[in-house]
Amino acid sequence: MIYFDVDDADAVAAQIRAKGGQVFREPADIPGTGRFAIAGDPQGAAFGLFQPAPMDPEPPVEAGAWNQRKESHGNWVELMSTDPAAGFDFYAGLFGWTKSTAVDMGEMGTYQVFAWQGTDIGGMMGLGRAPQPCWLPYFGVNGVEAAMTRIRDAGGAILHGPVEVPGPAHIAMARDPQGAHFAIVGPLHFTE
Repeated sequence: MIYFDVDDADAVAAQIRAKGGQVFREPADIPGTGRFAIAGDPQGAAFGLFQPAPMDPEPPVEAGAWNQRKESHGNWVELMSTDPAAGFDFYAGLFGWTKSTAVDMGEMGTYQVFAWQGTDIGGMMGLGRAPQPCWLPYFGVNGVEAAMTRIRDAGGAILHGPVEVPGPAHIAMARDPQGAHFAIVGPLHFTE
């Protein structure tokens, strides 16, 4: 499940309800860690909220789980939705995301890239092959082909790819041995 960092989990949970979404797990504390909630958008895609507890000293942003410049960190998020335009409006209202590039994908519709504070962080599109609305996390790798081998060797499965995407980069979609879907992104081959 994808979690989005928020300053106030209770306030965002109230906004989710007001915007037609659902809160499946009310905000609650994780001792020594922060506050979280589990929610869904109006189209049914589930996601989490996380309000981290204050830390002293505060770690640098680059040390977090999200870092588009480091392999093995969160790199991109993608929403497959029955109504991606309504999905964008919902999330933009919650998190302040803005529209970036819109990519025409032919009969698959438009892939709407979105940004946070001027940096592209993800995209939204129609359902495609997804059986229901959902979020897909992408993790950065240095060498998609080698990472695909590691996924298979660890008992996972490659569902799609590798495919070249703008950037330039390559992606592959996978499933771990427990059934969770995720994707990887980076150069096709290891680079130094």
